[in-house]
Amino acid sequence: MKYSNCEGITRRHALGLGLGGLWGAGTSLSNGLKLQASNNSPLKATAKRCILIWLDGGPTHFETFDPKPEAPTEIRGEYGTCQTKQPGVHYSEHMSKLAAISDKFAMIRSIRHNQGNHGAGNHYMMTGAPPRIPVGCGAYVSFHPSMGSVVSHESGNSDALPNYFSMPRMSRSGGPNFLGANHAPFVVSDDPSGSNFRVRDVAIPGDLSSGQFRSKSLLRSSLDRMKRFNDNAFGDPAISIDEYYEQGLNLVLSPDAQVAFDISQESEEMRDRYYRDSFGQRCLLARRLAEAGVPFVTVYNGGWDHHRDLWNSCRDRLPKVDQSVAALISDLDERGMLDETLVLVLGEFGRTPKINTRVGRDHWSNAMSVLMAGGGTPGGVVVGATDKKGYSAIENVKSPENFVSTVYAKMGIDPGKILYTPQGRPTHVVSDPTPITELMS
Repeated sequence: MKYSNCEGITRRHALGLGLGGLWGAGTSLSNGLKLQASNNSPLKATAKRCILIWLDGGPTHFETFDPKPEAPTEIRGEYGTCQTKQPGVHYSEHMSKLAAISDKFAMIRSIRHNQGNHGAGNHYMMTGAPPRIPVGCGAYVSFHPSMGSVVSHESGNSDALPNYFSMPRMSRSGGPNFLGANHAPFVVSDDPSGSNFRVRDVAIPGDLSSGQFRSKSLLRSSLDRMKRFNDNAFGDPAISIDEYYEQGLNLVLSPDAQVAFDISQESEEMRDRYYRDSFGQRCLLARRLAEAGVPFVTVYNGGWDHHRDLWNSCRDRLPKVDQSVAALISDLDERGMLDETLVLVLGEFGRTPKINTRVGRDHWSNAMSVLMAGGGTPGGVVVGATDKKGYSAIENVKSPENFVSTVYAKMGIDPGKILYTPQGRPTHVVSDPTPITELMS
C-alpha cells in the first residue's frame, strides 16, 4: 500500500536534501559507507545502537498513548481504553499489547513545539533543530544533520555493515546535511515480508560468480574514475561513489551482511510474532541489523496524516503496529539486547483535540506521545502530561532539543558537542543539550 500525507508526498518523493537513496536502488550502497571520526565524548554510553520507528504524518496521541476518556465525545472519539501496568495510566484499546508490557519502556507525554506542518515538524523531531526559515508541509529540508547521521559520524569506521540504515526510504529530514553523503542512510527499499526477499545492493547477481563480480566491479571502477567537479558543501555524490565503491563491494561480499539480511533464518513462529506485513518484518530486520552491530536503524512507516476517516483507518493499522513494536521490544529483552538497544517510536507531532467535519484530526504540535525503550531507559515511567482534553502538554514540558539530547547522551555522544562544517563554521549538535533526566539511568 502506498501511503501519503496531506501534501500528497509518497515514497517517490524520497529524493531530498538529505541525500538518502539519492543514487537509486542500484547504487545506494555507497550512501552510508564513509565512516570516519571517533567518539571522544566523556559520556558513558548506555546504548550501543538505536532503532527509530518513524510514524510519518503525525500519529494521533488520543488514539494511541494518551486517550481522554472523560473528555466530550467530539474530543475523546470512538475508541475505548485499556489499562497499562501503571495504575491510572491508560492507552487506546488498540494498543493493548504495548499496554501489557508498559513496564519495559517509558512514555513521554509532554513534548511540544511550534512547527505544525510536516516539513518543519519532521526536521525538528529528527534533528533537534528548528528550521532556520519558514518551511511548508511538502518541503524536504536539511538544515542540520539527523540523529542517524550524527550517530554514524560519531561511531567510527566499520569494516562490514554501514552505521546507518533506513527502510524502506529515508524520512525527509533523515539526512546528513554538512556531514556529507557518506553519513546518509543506506536505504533498503526491498520488502522483507515477501517469500523471496533479497536486498539488491547486498546480493551478488545470481548469474555471476564472486570472481566475475569483482572483474565487472573493476571495469566499472576504471570507467567511472573520470575527474568530476566538486563545488558544494556535501561533496559531489559521484565522487563519493567512486571513492567508496571498494567498500561497497566488500559489503556485497561480506558474510556478516549476508547473514544480517537473511531473514529466512528466523523461525516461522518468530516471523508471525512480528506482524506478517512489510512494517512488521522490517521491525524484525531492524532487530537483525542491530544484532549485527549497526548503530542506527530507521524503520519508516507512512500514512499517519489522518485528516479524514480516522476511526476506520486506525482500527485496521493500530493493532498491527502495536503487535510489531511490542514484539520488537520483547524480543530484544529476551535476547538480552534491550539494555544496550534504544527503541524510539514517534512522528513529527500529534493531532488536534476536536474531531473535524471529515471525521479526522488535523496537525497539532502542542501535544504528542513518544515511546522510548531500552538503552538504560527506566521502564514504566511516564514523563509529563497533557491537559484533560489533550490540547497541550502542561506538566514537565519538554522540547525536541531535550528529546534528541537524551538520545545522544544515551549513545555516549555529548549533545553539547560542536561540529564543524566543511567551511569551518562551528555548529552545536543540539542548541539546548539538556537530556530528560527521568529517562537517564
